Amino acid sequence: MKTILCGLLMMLAFPLMAEPTTATDTTHPRSGIEEKLGQTLPLDLEFYNEDGYLIPLRKAIHKPTILAFVYYKCPGICSPLLTELTRIVDQMDLELGKDYDIVTLSFDEREKPQLAADKRENYLSSIEKTIDPDGWHFFTGDSENIAKLTSAAGFYFYRTDSTFVHPGALIIISPEGKITRYVNGIQYLPIAIKMALLDASQGRTGPTIAKLLRFCYAYDPESHTYALDVTRVAMLTVLGMVLIFVVFIVVKPKKKKPTEAENA
Repeated sequence: MKTILCGLLMMLAFPLMAEPTTATDTTHPRSGIEEKLGQTLPLDLEFYNEDGYLIPLRKAIHKPTILAFVYYKCPGICSPLLTELTRIVDQMDLELGKDYDIVTLSFDEREKPQLAADKRENYLSSIEKTIDPDGWHFFTGDSENIAKLTSAAGFYFYRTDSTFVHPGALIIISPEGKITRYVNGIQYLPIAIKMALLDASQGRTGPTIAKLLRFCYAYDPESHTYALDVTRVAMLTVLGMVLIFVVFIVVKPKKKKPTEAENA
């Protein structure tokens, strides 16, 4: 029985030791995402917040953070992306401003803080549950700092006559500014964003349920999403059944043999 238990524990521990790896191209696309997982963003870069104050990025990133590059006058995917973010904020059981933050940065240097403030008010007002409004920042900046940050994050775009060609994605950042996940597209599952934020906060003690979620869900770097890891769940189920069996055998009281006095 001890051998079986040790074997099951080793089988459970092995997949937890493996870290997903993602290959990156040596040249970046003109428009698209080049994943730079594990790299740290230049947090000393300064941007204007929605109140018009120039502040370093590190003042906005001090907990797990969702970073979204958009431009506020975008006629295409930017508005649906931000609208989807408000839905995720409402549906996810993590609390904006407490468990995580959101940083939205316009990559159009022509857009100014007043426009960012208007957009912030618009999207915050559409969130139904109570949140800390200081948890979502809407930034603007100059072309030099925008180029440095987007390049460091692997986000590439280019300007056409009147608009920009750019990808849609969320970039998940650790409290230290390290890139931990890319979530591509403009539609997201709340569990995928929650798992990405929990992964970004690793290294800090989390609740037991967070550890269980990280065990039961695995990140697929090819599809850029989280899925239930059937193998892990099956092994956990088997281990649970074995433990129940052991407890039943050990704890179950043995039937006493009748004594001679009882038989008389």
